[in-house]
Amino acid sequence: MTVLEELEARVRGELGVRLFTVLAWVPERRALRRVHSSHPGEYPVGGEKTVEVAQGWLATCIEAREPYLGPDRAAVREVFADHALIESLGCGAIINVPVVDGGEVLGVLNILDAEGAYDEGSVAVAESLAPLAVPALRGGER
Repeated sequence: MTVLEELEARVRGELGVRLFTVLAWVPERRALRRVHSSHPGEYPVGGEKTVEVAQGWLATCIEAREPYLGPDRAAVREVFADHALIESLGCGAIINVPVVDGGEVLGVLNILDAEGAYDEGSVAVAESLAPLAVPALRGGER
């Protein structure tokens, strides 16, 4: 099992998740590249997000290095252009947690489940798991 598969299993066990992806931050292009996906058909590894994410989201997760909690479908719709696909997978709540190492943002964990599944306590658990992605995002084992 890879580092990111192990991380997905931990997220599943500790938070519950329907869709889990890990995105690597590509600062020179201000883009996010998918390096892991629980749903590779809908969200393939290698796919990138650039202008699809709201500027406020980038300011929160990437620039401020703060997690984002979207507890319901309205919050997901407000930020993510692919909200219809997200909803089609039964997801209506999201936690995005930046993966930071040595002050540098390496990427983001995207944890999604049914509307109302997550709260601030869930965000704290997700933040505690984020460092587990550092080796994979540093270019090591995925």
